[in-house]
Amino acid sequence: MRRRVKYCSDQFLPEKNHGKKWLCYLLFFGVFLLRFPSFAQSVNQQERLDSLLLQNQTYNQPDSIKVKILTEIYRQYMRMKDVERTEDYVDRTIQLAQKLKLKKFSALAYYRRGLFYHGRTDYVRAEENYLKAVAEYNQIRNLDMVAGTYLNLGALYSIIPDYAKALEVNQKAIAIYEKMGNEQDMASCYTNISSIYQDLGKISQSLIYLKMALKVFLKEGENSRGVGVVYNLMGSAYLNASSDELIKMGTNVQQRLKLALENFERSLKTAEMLKDNELISTNKKSIGNVYNELGENDLALKSYQKAIQISKTSDDKSIYAECLYALGNFYEKQKDYENALVLYANCFDMAKRANLLEIKKKSVLGLSDVYEELKNYDKALAFYKEYILIKDQIFNADKEKEITRRQMQIDFGFKEKDYQFKQKITNIELQKQVLLAKQQQQALFLKQQQLALSDNEKALQRLAFLKKQVDLEIEREVQNGKFERAKLRAKYETSLRDRQINKQEQQIKFDWRVKIFLSVAITLVLLTAIIIFFNQRKTTRLNKIISTQKRKLEHLSRVKDRIFSVVSHDMRTPVNSLISFIQLLEGGAIEQEKLTRYAASLRNNLTYTSTMMENLLNWAASQMQGFNPYLESLDIHNVVLEVVKSLKDQAEQKNITLESSIAADTICKADANMLSLIMRNLISNSIKFTPKGGQISIESSEMPGYLAIKIIDTGIGLTAEQINHFNKPGFLGAGVSTLGTDKEKGTGLGLMLAELLLV
Repeated sequence: MRRRVKYCSDQFLPEKNHGKKWLCYLLFFGVFLLRFPSFAQSVNQQERLDSLLLQNQTYNQPDSIKVKILTEIYRQYMRMKDVERTEDYVDRTIQLAQKLKLKKFSALAYYRRGLFYHGRTDYVRAEENYLKAVAEYNQIRNLDMVAGTYLNLGALYSIIPDYAKALEVNQKAIAIYEKMGNEQDMASCYTNISSIYQDLGKISQSLIYLKMALKVFLKEGENSRGVGVVYNLMGSAYLNASSDELIKMGTNVQQRLKLALENFERSLKTAEMLKDNELISTNKKSIGNVYNELGENDLALKSYQKAIQISKTSDDKSIYAECLYALGNFYEKQKDYENALVLYANCFDMAKRANLLEIKKKSVLGLSDVYEELKNYDKALAFYKEYILIKDQIFNADKEKEITRRQMQIDFGFKEKDYQFKQKITNIELQKQVLLAKQQQQALFLKQQQLALSDNEKALQRLAFLKKQVDLEIEREVQNGKFERAKLRAKYETSLRDRQINKQEQQIKFDWRVKIFLSVAITLVLLTAIIIFFNQRKTTRLNKIISTQKRKLEHLSRVKDRIFSVVSHDMRTPVNSLISFIQLLEGGAIEQEKLTRYAASLRNNLTYTSTMMENLLNWAASQMQGFNPYLESLDIHNVVLEVVKSLKDQAEQKNITLESSIAADTICKADANMLSLIMRNLISNSIKFTPKGGQISIESSEMPGYLAIKIIDTGIGLTAEQINHFNKPGFLGAGVSTLGTDKEKGTGLGLMLAELLLV
């Protein structure tokens, strides 16, 4: 939502009312601050600053002229965005102005410094200087600038957001403008208040203030910018209103889109008359949204395309990015994924350059969804990871804004009534101030008449003096005529000497400029060479990183293919066995002994398949999003005992003794689920490779800073070659497995998953 910020004139404010100030939007102010001046403009600004600094050094009288010179210096530093020197010269201006009791200059300095920090989004300093400006302007009774400063504070509080304060300062500004009869600025306050209500979800209340503002702006004519902005806001109000708010607004859900479209088209008509491209593109996008909801796809497409075409040349890149996203979303819903990808990518690039996090988040999620529809899961996953990162960046800020927003919704109704009561009191005080100002003006008028009479008397005396002075001058001219020829000859000789001196000075300046030019040129060449060198180094490092990531991804792809081949092969056998077993059961002609043998075989196959699927799912989870351990103090004796119980039957089938000698109350900080998974895989592996009648024991020993758990078996063990292979950096040997001592099969995932969890 764009809120109005009041600007003062570029010239010094005179004693009398300086007329209506310019109004523009805060968003445009931000864009203005972010523009990069050309090299020629920078040179001109520096020349202007040097001239002002020279004037300040040569003029040493502490008077109003000195204050004006200091004012122009800090304004020049503001244009050049030099914060430190701006602060220095603003403070100097304020100190001298207050010493000379020139409050209008100190008030203006506070106001401009608040505006400067407002544009830099330093809202704490902006608020501090605005409040000081209000105090200064109240002392000199400049009510117009008091109200203008309140208008700026309202825009500032709406961004933070602090809706209670925003309402308060807008109500104060309205009270002053109402007394002054300044309806246009009062309508700007109404627009700001309507935006506050829209942010709080009170669309019906927002519509009331928009209608009040529209009534004022229409006095300027249908083609004023204020009319176009209000119609656009009214269209947004109808488009975004809930069912309950629509009832309060005197309409229903069926009429909502019709009313929104009518207001957007009125705003578009005004914007086209004014040739305001930013307002045109905003309305075109909004009209496209309405047609999209109505199912008018052709009309929606034309509106979106026109919005992009117009907003592309706009200074406000957020409007262009929003238009790109709207059309991309439209193509995605129409299943035109090729065009959707292009628009989402362009929107993401624009949002990334302009640091528009919310639009960046939406566009990258759109890219992930489209790639998922196209079955390109690698890119879909990559963009989804980017979406999670962006979402985390803005999560805390959104959370704080939502908390503030909900708190303001609770207090807002009570504060509004209190402000309306305070407004009545303020009106009475303003009337007193106006009467006092009139009395002071009358007294000033009498003093001016007295001074005029005194000036007339002095003028008569001056005329008599001038007459005598003319007579003396005539006599003096006669006497001086004799010396004119001698003076002319001396002047001629002096001019010849001056010409020679000027030629020498010009030659010296030319030589000095040549030296400066050569120095600058050499410096630029060296800087260019340094930049190229560091860019090449950076490119080389990035290429190495990309190559490393590529190798890892290719290795993961081979692992995935191996896992899929294992799953496709090993899943087929137990399923076919289960089908055959069911067919035997249906036939009924099977002996009990065969039935028992087939059931045992089938149970072994299904147990193996279940273990394989559990490890496969855990491995997939580790590759997709990683394990997030929840560390807590655990009794390792109980955890290991539970795992031993779950594997007791498996050990008894091979007549293997499985025992744990870990003492009770052996405490260690770990994740219970991960520890159980690691122990289960390692003990299962020991059972697999331990012959019948073997023994497996589990022991623990405390070490400095950690607890060591040992699983000791009487199995066949590992060869030196296998141990070296497992201990290689980056080992991901999924799907590589050997048969156990009783011909048990495995997937090779258990050891790899245990290694991932331990790391």
